[in-house]
Amino acid sequence: MSPPSDTREQFRPPEHPTEHFLMTTVVGSYPKPSWLNRAKDIAADDDHDFDDGDLGEALDDAARTITDEHVRAGLDVVVDGEMRRNEMVEYFAHRIDGYEFNGPVKVWGHNYFDKPSVVQAVGYDEPWLVDEFAFTTGVATRPVKVPITGPYTLASWSFNEHYDSEAEVAYDLADLVNEEVRRLVKAGARYIQIDEPALATTPDDHAIVGECLEHIADGVPKHVRLGLHVCYGDYSRIYPEILDMPVDEYDLELANGDYEQLDVFKEPAFTKELALGVVDVHTGEVETVAEIKDNIIKGFEVVPPERLTVSPDCGMKLLPREIAFRKMENMVQAAREVEAELDAGEIDVGFAGE
Repeated sequence: MSPPSDTREQFRPPEHPTEHFLMTTVVGSYPKPSWLNRAKDIAADDDHDFDDGDLGEALDDAARTITDEHVRAGLDVVVDGEMRRNEMVEYFAHRIDGYEFNGPVKVWGHNYFDKPSVVQAVGYDEPWLVDEFAFTTGVATRPVKVPITGPYTLASWSFNEHYDSEAEVAYDLADLVNEEVRRLVKAGARYIQIDEPALATTPDDHAIVGECLEHIADGVPKHVRLGLHVCYGDYSRIYPEILDMPVDEYDLELANGDYEQLDVFKEPAFTKELALGVVDVHTGEVETVAEIKDNIIKGFEVVPPERLTVSPDCGMKLLPREIAFRKMENMVQAAREVEAELDAGEIDVGFAGE
């Protein structure tokens, strides 16, 4: 077995029963309790005596509930399911100087997105996630990961009314993300994931994303685990170039495509860590433990076990909550069984790099 990475072993539970450790986590979003959505509706209704303090209490309760749900599922690293976030761009744009909102834009079907505009140079106005992280850490009995929408997606999914190019917006936003990451690290964060779903739809811009990540990683201590989540797309258009990016781990959506793109990452050899999507968040069918074990073992074709993280394909917010929990629970059980079988020498690890 190869030596573990410098950033992974800190997340191994002290009581972990096996020598092998397949770290289990989730990408970020999770179904919100129905009562939280109701609380938001009431808070927006002037006819109800339900103020910001009441809504804040409801958000705290939801974050506490979902964090506990992740712990009960057995995840090694948890999040709060992004209970306080309404949308992955809008949430941050409200906290960044230089953005303004002009109303919802129809994106597909009957779905609308309050797409913001960059109307002046962006600036860091207030911490974005430090309070969220502090609360989650305070109620969690497991380490906490912090997902942050990346600067390329923040720029790409906004109207640009100030800068000469979208890339310039992204680079300035990357400096703000760096500021936020530094504050999170000071608050104790050790695992930070940059979400760049826009990269999957515009893969030719991987050089811009790489430059943004250079800004983000500047000054971040070596013990802090940096990950990059990229949603489903044509990964052959960004590989192997992404290996040069300053992150420890790539979180990729492969179960959704039935692992048809797994071979992309075999040549040249995948030199970073892989967070492999092993359950499909786009279906309400709960994969069995045996099915998930087969998916996990597919990951060993790309990286050895000590460089594999086990995760859902993407955020789980669109699933029914019971389905999301059962997927997580089976995923953790599958990882624990694979670890035991690895210890017993019962799995032939076909790592392409060996």
